Amino acid sequence: MTGADFRRIALTMPEAVEGAHFGNADFRVGGKIFATLALEKEGFGVLLLSPEEQAGMVEDAPDVFSPVPGGWGRKGSTRVCLAKAPPDIVEAALRAAWRKRAPQRLR
Repeated sequence: MTGADFRRIALTMPEAVEGAHFGNADFRVGGKIFATLALEKEGFGVLLLSPEEQAGMVEDAPDVFSPVPGGWGRKGSTRVCLAKAPPDIVEAALRAAWRKRAPQRLR
């Protein structure tokens, strides 16, 4: 999995668009960010999940998912190790992040 793969999968979500946040690629639905490539240089994509969703993903695949260090991570921001992430797992995780931010009419 590469940053380009992460981007391609994120943009398959209904009404997802790419934007930029502090100079880094982000992915939005209804104007709300659901994922970013802010840590791409370190080998990670980032998902904006609930703390509960994050805990489940980290428990199921600790080699793929980990909390972003610091306060953002405690609120659900989750790193995805791109080199270790199978595309089907990334797609499911991106869908969960998208669902959290998508307007009701799209869910």
